Order: sequence, then C-alpha cells, then structure tokens
Amino acid sequence: MSHRKTLLAASIIAGLCLAGTLHAQDNAQAGDAATQPRSDRAKVKQLGTITVTGIRNAETESLETKKDFDSHVEVVTAEDIGKLPAKNVADTLQRLPGVNISSSSASEGGFDESDRVSLRGTAPSLTQTLVNGHSIGTGDWFVLSQVQTVGRSVSYSLLPSEIVNQVVVYKSSEAHLVEGGSAGSVDIVTRKPLEFAKPVTGEVSLGGVYADLPGKTKPQFSGLFNWKNDAGTAGVMVQGFYEKRSLQRNGQEVVGGYLPTTVDGNTVYYPNEIGAVLFTQERERKGGVIDLQIKPADNLTLDINGFYSKLKADNYNRNYMMWASSALANGGVLTANTIRNNVVTSGSISGGTGAYGVYDQISRPGAASESKYLTLDADWRATDHLTFTGQVGTTRGSGSSPTQDVMELGTAVGAGASWDMRGLGKPINWTLGGDNSSTSGIRPDMGWIFGGQGIKVKDKEDWAQADGELAFDDSAFSSLQFGVRYAKHTRQNPSEIAQGPNFATDWTDPAGYPTAVEHYPGDFGSSVGGSFPGPIWYWTPAQLAAIDAAYANRDPVSRFYFNDVYKVEEKDSAAYLQLNFQAGIASGNFGVRYVKTKENIGYTSTAPDAEATTVTGPITGSAFGDYYWNTYKHSYDKFLPSANLKLALSDDLLLRFAASQTMTRPDYSALAGYVSADDLTHTGSGGNPKLRPLVSSNFDAAVEWYFAPRGLLSAGVYAMNLHDYVNFGNEVRRFKDMQASAAAGTDVFNDYLISVPRNVNGQVRGVELNYIQPIGDNFGVQANYTYADGHATGGVPLQGTSKHTYNVSGYFENQRFNARVSYTYRSEFYAGVSRTDTYFQQGIGNLAASFGVQLTDWMSLSLDAMNLNNPKLKYYTQNAAYGKQPYAFYVNGRQYYLNLRFKF
Repeated sequence: MSHRKTLLAASIIAGLCLAGTLHAQDNAQAGDAATQPRSDRAKVKQLGTITVTGIRNAETESLETKKDFDSHVEVVTAEDIGKLPAKNVADTLQRLPGVNISSSSASEGGFDESDRVSLRGTAPSLTQTLVNGHSIGTGDWFVLSQVQTVGRSVSYSLLPSEIVNQVVVYKSSEAHLVEGGSAGSVDIVTRKPLEFAKPVTGEVSLGGVYADLPGKTKPQFSGLFNWKNDAGTAGVMVQGFYEKRSLQRNGQEVVGGYLPTTVDGNTVYYPNEIGAVLFTQERERKGGVIDLQIKPADNLTLDINGFYSKLKADNYNRNYMMWASSALANGGVLTANTIRNNVVTSGSISGGTGAYGVYDQISRPGAASESKYLTLDADWRATDHLTFTGQVGTTRGSGSSPTQDVMELGTAVGAGASWDMRGLGKPINWTLGGDNSSTSGIRPDMGWIFGGQGIKVKDKEDWAQADGELAFDDSAFSSLQFGVRYAKHTRQNPSEIAQGPNFATDWTDPAGYPTAVEHYPGDFGSSVGGSFPGPIWYWTPAQLAAIDAAYANRDPVSRFYFNDVYKVEEKDSAAYLQLNFQAGIASGNFGVRYVKTKENIGYTSTAPDAEATTVTGPITGSAFGDYYWNTYKHSYDKFLPSANLKLALSDDLLLRFAASQTMTRPDYSALAGYVSADDLTHTGSGGNPKLRPLVSSNFDAAVEWYFAPRGLLSAGVYAMNLHDYVNFGNEVRRFKDMQASAAAGTDVFNDYLISVPRNVNGQVRGVELNYIQPIGDNFGVQANYTYADGHATGGVPLQGTSKHTYNVSGYFENQRFNARVSYTYRSEFYAGVSRTDTYFQQGIGNLAASFGVQLTDWMSLSLDAMNLNNPKLKYYTQNAAYGKQPYAFYVNGRQYYLNLRFKF
C-alpha cells in the first residue's frame, strides 16, 4: 500500500460491549489522499462517508485492515467487540489465532474474567500492551501480584471494551513500535472526537449482570457524548463506565504440596493440607475517557486524551484444611490404604494430640487497582511530503491492599482425618473429625495472626517522543519514518506492615472469639465435584476486623516487613529509522530501533551484597531481623532490527515474511526480590538484579487467501529463539558472612549458592491456521488453531506455553436480530511457582454466547452469556519424586449480562 493511497481511520462504533445493531462513525476528515504519508501508526482503511453496521460489515473492515498492513497483524474493530461475548479487551483477543488469555497473574488461581494476554505460547510478560501507541501504568488488586510475583504484563480487568475503537495485535515487529514485547504487541486504539460522523452523538447503556454462584444481580452502565463543530476543527468526547459484579469461587487447594514420611521402611508422600476454599468478592469498576481534539490550522491537529479506571475489589478468602503434617508430628498414626507412585493416595490418620485441621480466614477490605494516563499529541504536516508527530504523556498505575484482616486457627485436635485421591482430573475426597459447623474446639494457640498491611504498589511512567515521516515520489521507497523517545519508569512497593499477635492480649484464649457464625453454601462440595466436610462455618469480615483490632500487633516499626519492599527505576532512551517500500507486487518495511536502558534496582537482603553498587545498613528495629538495602545500577543497549515483506500474488492472495529482534526487560520481582542468605549453609534464595533483558530472534511466514469480502483462509509458521530467557536456578553470589565476621572481628565475605531467577535460552516453534467463512447473507463461521512447542535450556517448559489452542464460533445476523456462539480451548501449560510448588494448569474450554435485537432505530437490547459450560479450572504439581499430583480446582459459575442501549 503506497503513501499515495488513503490511510486512516476506522469505521468507529460509538457503543461498545453491547450487542444489537450498532453504527460506526467514519472519519469526516479524510484529507487529501495524495498528500497522506505511508505511516503504519493507525493503518485502518479510510471509508469516507460509509457507515459500517453489524457483525458482517465489521468483519469485512477488520479483514481489509489486516490485509492492508505490511506486517503480520490481527485486527478487531469496535463493532466486532460490540458483537462478541466480551466484557474486556482480553475477552475479545482470546478468539484470535496465536493469542492466549489467563484469568490470573500470580498464584491466586483463576477467576471468571480474562485478565492477562499472551502471544504464541509465551508468558504474558513477553507481550507488550499499548494504548494509542504508548505504555500504560497498571496495577493488581491481588496481594501476591503486588509484592511477590510482579510481572510486566498489564491487567486487562482495568480495560473495559467500551473504550475501544480497534485493537491491533502485532505478531511481527516494526522499528517504530515501542520496545518491550518479545512475543508481540497489543495496541488498543481509542476513539477521537473528529472521527465521528455527526456533529452530536450520544449513547447510553443500562443493564445488569447476574452471577449464578453467588445468585446476585448487579448494575452496569456506560455512556458516551461526542460533539464536534460543523467545520470539523474542534471536538470533545466524554465517556464513562460504572460496573459492579458479585463473584464467588468454590475450590480445593493442596497447600504445602506433598510431604515425605516412612511406611514399611519406604519413603512415601502424603498431601499436607487439603483445603475447601470459598472465595467471595465484590468488584466495582468505574472510570472514563475524555478527549479534546482541535485543528488550529489545516495542517496541524492537537489532541488531549485522558483515561481513568479503578477497580475496587474487596474480597474474602476462607480455606478450611485438613492438616496431616500437624497430626503426624504430634503422635498421629498413618494408615496407608493405597500407595501409587510413592504417594499415599488413600489414607487416614488417627490418635495423637495434634491439630488435625487448620483454618485460614482472610478478609481484604479496600483491595483495589487503578490505571490512568494523560497525553498531549500534535500532528503537523510540514509539507506535502513531510509530517511530524509528537507526544508527551504520563501514566500511573497502582495496586493496593491497605488492610488484611486475618485469623488462622488450629481445629479438630486429635479428631482424626482421611482422604481419597481420584486422579488429576477430580478433587480429593476428604474427611475431618470433630465439629466443622461451629467454633467448638478452635485452638488459636495452634494458629497465628498474619497479613500484610498498608501495601500501595506504584507503577508510573513519564515520557516524550517525536516522530517524523518523509514521503517519496516516483520511487520504490514510499517513505522514511524516524523518531526518538525517552521514558522514565518506576515500579515500587515502599512499605508493608506484617501484623502478628499482640502478646499483651489473651489472643490464645478461644473464649474471647465470636460464636455466632455463617456457613459455606450447601452446594459447595457438589459444585466443585468432591466430598468435603460440612457445613463449614466462618466469621464475617466485620467479625474478623474486630478480632484483629483486639488481638493484632500492627506497630509500624517492629512489624515492618522488609521482605516485600522493592524499587525498580528505569530510564529508557530509543531512536529508530524505518524505510517503507512498494515495488510491483512487493511492499514492506525494514528498519532498526536502538534502545538504551539505565537501571537502578533497590532490594533488601539479610546480608550485604558484595556486588551491589551501594549498601545501606544494617537497618534495625524490625521483629523480622536486621536487614540491608542494596542498590544495583547498570545499563545496557541493544540494536533491534526488523524487516517485513508482503507479496501480493493477486488481489486476494498474499504471502508474508518477517524477521526481527525484539526485547523484553525482566520482571520486577525477578530483579528486585528479597534475598535471604544462610550463614550456616552458605545458601539462600532471592531476586537477581544482574539479569539481562530477553532478546528474541523472530521469524514469521504466512499465506493469506481473502476468497470473499468476509472470507479468509490463512496458514502461518513462526519461530522465536529466546536469548536470556528468565528461568530459575542456582547461582554463586558473594555476601558478607555475618556470623564469620562477628567471630573474626572484621568483615568476612564468602560465596553463597543462591536460588534465583537466571538467564537461560529457550525457543518456541509454532503453526497458526485461520478460517473465516461467510454463509449466505446472514450466517458465518470462524475457526482457528495454534500449535506452539516451547522449552527452555535443558527441556524445561516455558511459562504459558499451551501446545494446542483453538477457537470456533458461528453467527447469525439480519436487520433486526444477531447472535453469536463461541468456544475457546487451550491445552495445559506451565503456570508458575506457588510457595515451593511448580504447577501446571490443565486444559480448559470456555463457551460464550451473545444475542441482540434492534427494537427501534435508537434502541437495542442485548444479552451476553459467559462461561456457559461452567468450566472447572484444574491445576497439578509435578515433582521427580512423585510425578504429577492434584494441586487445585476452582469453579466460578456462569454470568449473564443484559443491557438496554439508547443512541441519538
């Protein structure tokens, strides 16, 4: 596509996330096609005054946009999102070839809403998420994502689909794209005031969502108002959204994994703590977008764009567990009925004086996440052939856990317990003696009071960039793009208070605890698919808050928890050149991006790190011991070349080839994790500030046949060679030996074998197939399949790699009705580490549907149904000693969204 062809901008739908017949806005400011440069910054085909309506036309527009790109992309238009069963951007993207989603970011288990996006069998941290081409600060509501597993991926639960004009998924790189996505980039493009067709546009959606597990209905609202003057030189768009949801997740977890014991002289393993887990949450997402756009001159456009989204996520997690290790440690006798693969799969314990049960109740009022940005853009056409664009912006994200009200109790002392394991696919049946329905027999002295307080993780970036594009006449080279960018990014958790028991109180006396209780739902066990004790009792969040107020120690000095404190500051500079070309049937681009990063990493340790740039300490006063604050400073730079070639063998048949190098910086927790060094054994564990960035060499080839306006048959192969992929292993690091130094009366440094994230190599190889088929005027089907084979050095699996992913959907649409049914499946994948356990998520499929009816020209009704097949999330651990064993099971139930939409 040459610079002489018209480029931008989309057929934009005013109302998103709503089924019904919606209308997109065209860009009334088409401009002079002969003077538009060849930029790929927003390559949507210009439609003049055409209005796109419905699934079919939106699908046509998405395919034409994909076809026009010289790089390998997938495109979803606003109308697509409006007609898909989707409640955030990730819900929509999961139906594209090569895209995987997950519903969690750390080890909290999965929920009912898509939260992370990854590409081509890699972890979410290797996918860059952009909004209008720039970074976005993000945050997480779950505490482990805030302080332990802190990645670089963006939480899509903060990005409702209402904000979207289109989404472009870049599977092959271009030099002008912001670095950070080794596997690819997702660019979410929002709407602009001057792109609307009418001077005044307004839309309102009113509705509700019903979740069947909690049995509650909550309100949903979104609204949009856009105005532009008759001359098309000034406009303003204001958009807001407010959504509430009740969540309930029923599940089972094997906490602490499988522990060894001896039976008949042989070492066997038994499940440590088998828990019945009831999680409830109230989510409230609110925010909006404001955009002010003006054209003070024919060749100059200025735009101010702001976005805000906050997710309030109060939650309460109860885990009522059989505690086998406590029973055995206190005189209990194990009877092993069945042993398979060195595991006691069916057994019982009786006798002794230990607690046979342990109960964790954790309420997190005020848990929240937030994302916002403000940008100022300028677009100046200096001459008919030379265009400059500039942007300055700031973005902030945060994740908060201001309070955790927690009580852990020993239960069922000497009462006996049993379990029966039924394979990887079914929860473990188990029993626990004693009274499980009341507080009778609780033992606070066999439990604890814990939980971090005052956590406020901050994620921020300030940046400035300038870009230019020079168009050429009568040349195979259509244009030259060039630019520079500078950004300062910081992610930190500056403080945390870890509460403990207040020993000045009678916290171990059970007589001081409430006896009025509530109970798990009666169908808890049947919904998960197992036999558990019941009915299980619990205290309310208000009762837990009162308990901690009476018995907890939250002193900000003595309870300062330095283990979770960290800071990573990066200063990133970049410059690029990209040459675009078209000659006969060939078009494409090649270029190079130069990136320089300066890192300042702050982390804590129990001993001074000899390799740190500066060390402060010892810092005293914490009950958790003395600690040191280390900073490690270093820098690195990379040249990242890229090339894309498109061959138009005919109007409908394309070949694509791409090669590039891309870069992803290591996760924040991998760089700045707390380091524990044991002076006795000279071993330890922690983060690794010396990690190098991952650089991937990528190769891509595809053939695409656009056999109909809404039809596509394509096949592609890809390969990613991952250099300096981050995995876990042992590394020798030098620390001050505190014990030896005290004995010698002088500083003594020794080598320690530290278990840390480390750089290794890896690779991913894969195939993508995509088929989109219109059937007559009103029907259509879509199907795609992705194969990904990935591993790190030594055959270790890559995080997030599902070998098989496929999507199948069908739709019907006429002038009044529309309907779509979609099924998505991904096979098992390595999900991460929880405590000391390496775990995998088993394969899972999800069925969703949407239905809509156009009641009048200005009113429509829609129904979206999510998780219709009530999928069960299943996880297992894998260990050389005992193979694969069940780890966790979760059920989230179904959700139904009903919305009535008005437009004028």
